[in-house]
Amino acid sequence: MLVWALITTLPLLWAIISSFKTNTEFLSDPWGLPETLRFDNFARAWSTANIGQYFVNSVIVVAISVPLTMLLGAMAAYVLARYDFPGNRVVYFGFVGGMIFPVFLALVPLFFVVRNLQNLPLLGEFLGLNSHLSLALVYVAFSMPFTVFFLTAFFRTQPTSIAEAAIMDGCSHFGLFFRVMLPMAKPGLISIGLFNVLGHWNQYILPVVLMNEPEKKVLAQGLAALAISQGYRGDWTALFAGLVIALLPVLIVYILFQKQVQAGLTAGVLK
Repeated sequence: MLVWALITTLPLLWAIISSFKTNTEFLSDPWGLPETLRFDNFARAWSTANIGQYFVNSVIVVAISVPLTMLLGAMAAYVLARYDFPGNRVVYFGFVGGMIFPVFLALVPLFFVVRNLQNLPLLGEFLGLNSHLSLALVYVAFSMPFTVFFLTAFFRTQPTSIAEAAIMDGCSHFGLFFRVMLPMAKPGLISIGLFNVLGHWNQYILPVVLMNEPEKKVLAQGLAALAISQGYRGDWTALFAGLVIALLPVLIVYILFQKQVQAGLTAGVLK
C-alpha cells in the first residue's frame, strides 16, 4: 500500500511543484524545487491558453449531468431493489449489461442521434451538437448502468421495517423514497456521486465527438490541445499549471467527502 501511495502521489506532487517554476528551471532541473513561486503560470494558463473558458464549460456540464444521473439512477435502483414486478430482473441485468458496452461502438450513431436532436420542436434550440445540455444528457446515459448497479445493492441493505413503519403512518411511496429512504442512502449517494463527478469531469472521447466549437469545449479537450501546442511553444509550466487547475476541484471534493465515501463503500460489506 505504501508503494502504491508513492506511485500515485509523487506524480501529483511533481506536477504541482513544476507548475510554480519557470520554463528554464523546469528544463534545467526537472526534479528540483522552484526558487520562487510563479503564480503567473496559472494566470497564463487560465487566460492565454483559454483554460478558464474550458473550466467553466466543464463546470456547467458536470453541474447538469451529475445531479440528473443521481436522481434518475437512485429512482431506478430503489424500484429495482425494493419492488417485485414482472421483468424486474430483466431490467436490472439490462443495466448491468450496459456496464460492459464500450463507448467507442456508439460514437458514430451517437453523433447522428445528437445532431438530429436540434430538429426537435421547442427544445431543438437547446440541443444538438455543441450543446452543453446534450453532452450532459449523454453523460447521464453512459453513467446510469454503474449508478443503478451500485445503488441497487445499497438500497437492498436498507431495513424493511422502517419502510413498513412509514407506510403504516400514511406515507406515500413517493414520500417514502424522498423523505425516508433517500436520506438513509446518503453515504452510498455520496460515494457514487464522487465517482460520477470524477468520470464526467475527466471525460474526453465524448466531448471530442460532440463538441467542435472552440468556445464550447470542455477542460479535457483544452488540456489535450494545450499539451499538443507545447511541442511548438515550449511553455511547459503553463501546461502543468493547467493540469493543477483541472485536478483541484476533484481533490477538493474528495477531501470534503472522504469519510462519507469510505462509509458508503463499506456499508454493504458490513451488512
